[in-house]
Amino acid sequence: MTLRSDHVVGGAFVAFALVLIAASGDLPVGTLSFPGAGMMPKLIALLLVVFGLLLIIRGRESAPLASISWADLPHALRVVAIAAVAIALYQTLGFVITMALLLFALIFGAERQNPVYALGFSLGVVALTYFLFEVALKTPLEHGSIGF
Repeated sequence: MTLRSDHVVGGAFVAFALVLIAASGDLPVGTLSFPGAGMMPKLIALLLVVFGLLLIIRGRESAPLASISWADLPHALRVVAIAAVAIALYQTLGFVITMALLLFALIFGAERQNPVYALGFSLGVVALTYFLFEVALKTPLEHGSIGF
């Protein structure tokens, strides 16, 4: 049997789902009318298992793992690193600053776009999102330790 890319990815999804189930095992599921803290993690884990198994089952349709080019790996690592930094800074800096920096870093740093375009897009998306959630829907976003 030839190991194919979808076999590896499907297996990774299933493994991650099992870790998620183990980590959220003590959280209460609740009911549909009154969901507990464990409902969403367990629902997402269940969906990851289902879709991971579907990938494994249909894996023979994908490219063999040995034939995949790893030329885009540096780009993927930049995206993962930028996202990891944003996750680490989210509670400290809050939604507005973190998301503006995240979008700017992704567009300018990872995608190599014009910095003026990246700045305008980042600020516009964050402003629109802030207005939609904080003002229109009255749903609070993370303010961080510096207040906004």
